[in-house]
Amino acid sequence: QVPLALLDAPWLAGQKIVMLEPRRIAARAAAQFMAQQLGEPVGRTVGYRIRFESQVSAATRIEVVTEGILTRLIQADPELAGIGAIIFDEFHERHLAGDLGAALALDVQATLRPELRLLLMSATLDGERVAAWLDAPRITSPGRSFPVRIEHPPARAQESLEHQLARVTKQALAENDGDVLVFLPGRREIARAQAVLEETISPWERVAEGRERVRPEPGVETSSNPRSQAVIDIVPLHGELSLADQQLALTPAEPGMRRIVLATNVAESSITLPGIRAVIDSGLAREPRFDPNS
Repeated sequence: QVPLALLDAPWLAGQKIVMLEPRRIAARAAAQFMAQQLGEPVGRTVGYRIRFESQVSAATRIEVVTEGILTRLIQADPELAGIGAIIFDEFHERHLAGDLGAALALDVQATLRPELRLLLMSATLDGERVAAWLDAPRITSPGRSFPVRIEHPPARAQESLEHQLARVTKQALAENDGDVLVFLPGRREIARAQAVLEETISPWERVAEGRERVRPEPGVETSSNPRSQAVIDIVPLHGELSLADQQLALTPAEPGMRRIVLATNVAESSITLPGIRAVIDSGLAREPRFDPNS
């Protein structure tokens, strides 16, 4: 909502707003959301640019980019001509590319473009420290809080991670309404968990190939639990999926359908998934580490 609210600001004077998102999925989703708010397709007033993919036009005023793109923009045009504001979203993720982009943008503002506006946004950041670092005012919103219950279901003897996740996921579906979000470290683990879930969840409870509802066979009794009557859709979410498959996980489930979303940590802070009522965290994630020996 923030870039859209700034579009008509007098100080912007018709210039562009560049908004940084740390992840490709989040960049696409943010651009899609803002374009929908305007009733336009992506690529008109709101566009995005990520590695190997771009949807912008001469009419684009809000451009959502991943962090490395800004560094290349500054290298190509140190004055950032035609850009009136840069928004660093999800700044708490603190990637090297994001910090470098912020430092370069501050340098441009200090030396060439004093009128350039910089805005850092985050829901979880220590805002006082960053505000002091930038010598900038801090705007806060308290938001809303909801009760959260935390459990630590132990693994059984000789139980693999995928089978433990499947068991706990079925328990979460039975105990909660709405969808379930499962965090896994990567694409390989997501594929394994999806295969186990498709084996263990009754075929009439989930969506088959082609996304058509599977009816129970004659004479087969289904559970009397109303929560289990919904059709279960198992949806993966990671950066290697196509835009259509990513968008599937970002849209609410259809009536009478519940979803199990198997995601990497991209859904941890960069994007918000609708309808989630239970979260299962494997406790594992892949992170880049620097080893000076190698």
